[in-house]
Amino acid sequence: MAEIVETQSGRIEGRREGALLEFRGIPYAAPPVGPLRWRAPQPAEPWSGLRNAAEYGGSAPQTPLQIDFLPGMDVGPQSEDCLYLNVTTRAADGGGRPVLVWIHGGAFTIGSGSQTMYDPTHLAGRDVVVVRINYRLGALGFLDLAPELGDAYEGSGNLGILDQIAALSWVRDNIAAFGGDPECVTIFGESAGGMSVGTLLGTPSARGLFQRAIPQSGAAHSVSSADQAEVVVAETLATLGLSRAQELLEVPPDKLLEAQTTVTRRLAGRALLPYRPCVDGAALPQHPHRAIAEGLSAEVPVMVGATRDEWTLLSLIDPSTGTLDEAGLRERVARWVDDADGLIAAYAAARRARAAPVDPRSLFIAIETDRVFRIPAIRLGEAQSAHQPDTWQYLFTWESPMLGDLLGACHGIDVPFVFGTAGSPAAEKFVGTAPGAQALTERTVGAWLEFARSGKPGHGDLPDWPAFEQGQRSTMLLGPECVVEHDPFGAERAAWDGIL
Repeated sequence: MAEIVETQSGRIEGRREGALLEFRGIPYAAPPVGPLRWRAPQPAEPWSGLRNAAEYGGSAPQTPLQIDFLPGMDVGPQSEDCLYLNVTTRAADGGGRPVLVWIHGGAFTIGSGSQTMYDPTHLAGRDVVVVRINYRLGALGFLDLAPELGDAYEGSGNLGILDQIAALSWVRDNIAAFGGDPECVTIFGESAGGMSVGTLLGTPSARGLFQRAIPQSGAAHSVSSADQAEVVVAETLATLGLSRAQELLEVPPDKLLEAQTTVTRRLAGRALLPYRPCVDGAALPQHPHRAIAEGLSAEVPVMVGATRDEWTLLSLIDPSTGTLDEAGLRERVARWVDDADGLIAAYAAARRARAAPVDPRSLFIAIETDRVFRIPAIRLGEAQSAHQPDTWQYLFTWESPMLGDLLGACHGIDVPFVFGTAGSPAAEKFVGTAPGAQALTERTVGAWLEFARSGKPGHGDLPDWPAFEQGQRSTMLLGPECVVEHDPFGAERAAWDGIL
């Protein structure tokens, strides 16, 4: 059954699928192609007549997924013309439902809002409106060309973030027609999506476009300095054999992707994610974590967290992690930390005290999990809680049965529980069928929805969940048993004081 909604750009026709309405491939900005390549997003052109919204828009150009056994990861057709979003709602009425805007992950280089792992059916069926967005990725989304090409390219190092802001502006202006409340918008995302949420909390031009924020496995630390961004531009040009940034405007997307892969590999020892947001003095006037600490988003309740064993999944990209010896461990940790020996010793002591493995692989995974994900989440909680009492912390502890006991509570294990798809055939292999999976799904979905509605995640199926305070660092552990711990893995956390 067709359904028609009037947006500010024109009339669109979606489809009713069961109890839900689905509108796909809605343009929220002009196609960033031709003269708009590497330019800030521009308003979408209005259309006449009725636009069909039955098919997804193109996903941003990207390289193949390196971990290809995860369920629901296909992104469909790719195109530079990728600035589209999808809306799922129970009714296009004046219902004023809470709105959840999902920002997909993928290291700022892969992913799409249309991936089936982000199936919104369960969430939207709980009387909220779910919006899933695409944004520019990789070199096309995060390459700061303004220093070479001038003011017309201001913000080019943060185009993916500016795209997200443009999508949120579209939500503000149009979501009421889809039954949503533009004054009750929650942004949430995982991995690079969580890093995007953390960055948006520290981006002045995003203020007022959302009222709650849930960074999952990402916070406000994943940005480059202007100098680091300059290195990425120089490496990209050199890899392509170009002498001037102007020549980039004519390079085909597939050649850009090849160069992007080479640059990422070449800079691996200096930058975990070369193509990511940067402090450019324009879109990001200062480091987002500092802006948050100064109270830029003081009015926004935040729920932030990580999974216990994030790096186990990501270590599969680098098989040599499995054969690390002590010298190799020290060499890797020393890339990022001056006192590598001290940090390794602190982790070894803390893990021995609770009878956890202390072989080089296990230590490296624990350190990288904390460096990239858990400690930035704690730091965001510390910064935001100084201004906002509704600041909450969680740690996901459900273990994946995939690959035996290799993964544990790995990166991404929270996503099927958040979307309520943990029991689906696609997610079953990743999540497993152990008793308690369905109960954890309901507890997790309930917490995310309650937070979206009220700014507080607690509900009747969870133990009392205290707000995060720096002294206590109260954290909800979401797993087979949901319990609150104060400062979990505190010895490891304390080892980062003065470092991160």
